[in-house]
Amino acid sequence: MSKILTIGEILVEIIAIERGNGFREAVPLIGPFPSGAPAIFIDQVGKLGQDCAIISTVGDDDFGWVNIDRLTRDGVDVSGIEVVPQGTTGSAFVRYREDGSRAFVFNILHSACGQIELNDKTRVLIDGCTHMHVMGTALYAPSVVLSILDAVDRIKAKGGTVSFDPNLRPEILDSPGMREALQTVLSKTDLFMPSGEELFLFANAQTEKEAIDELLAKGIKAVVIKRGQHGASYFDKDTAIDVKGFKVEEIDPTGAGDCFGATFVTFWLNGAAPQDALRYANASGARAVTRAGPMEGASTRAELDALIQSQERS
Repeated sequence: MSKILTIGEILVEIIAIERGNGFREAVPLIGPFPSGAPAIFIDQVGKLGQDCAIISTVGDDDFGWVNIDRLTRDGVDVSGIEVVPQGTTGSAFVRYREDGSRAFVFNILHSACGQIELNDKTRVLIDGCTHMHVMGTALYAPSVVLSILDAVDRIKAKGGTVSFDPNLRPEILDSPGMREALQTVLSKTDLFMPSGEELFLFANAQTEKEAIDELLAKGIKAVVIKRGQHGASYFDKDTAIDVKGFKVEEIDPTGAGDCFGATFVTFWLNGAAPQDALRYANASGARAVTRAGPMEGASTRAELDALIQSQERS
């Protein structure tokens, strides 16, 4: 049976309840919500009943424990999370602009999760996993990059697989070594999962088809393009599939792409046909946007079945 691993930031998210361009004035806030792209991803994997684990670092504070408690409750192996007695758990403050885009203030690099390093215990955990999922957001510090690349190599050496979601945020794209790390991970990727225009950051082509062909020629087995409310597409050397999205009322889009990715990877690893994996992944992303808070919309298999059935009847 597969065991899925991810490495990277665990944060809390604090959300402004009024729309605006940033935080240069006092605004009402809600939170903290458990967050961090790798944490959201692995929480959704756990809620589907899939064996999974995360390696990260948090402070011995309420923000750290709200994450550990949530991940534990949802079935994630948290033995790879180090709790730093004098550390401070990372945070992200987010405010929605009038057009629906988001303005973030991150505390990642200088928080506890900026100190992620592998040790004997976490290497044993890695060796018990068969799939590694890499989030581009996690490539924010040299020690984290080295940890991720070490895990990728160890899992690939045993015949395991790697999925990669670039999940690029403008606020962190220019972190030292980020672009080089993205290319290194891509060279070891089996399943590549960009959102929209992210596809063209990794190819020289001018059209979507040419970009996909270029990526598949590099040895990537499959490409899944996330298209938000419009659904998603799957490509391999023999197949091209488009699956429509679900109509729901959007409350908070943060975490939807992470839930989508977690669901697709889980179904893909368990032998689901690409069309079925896309349908469940679309449902997962759709449910995620109906809740405020990045991890609050993570779904069980039964909840995804109910959404799919309700939309098929309508």
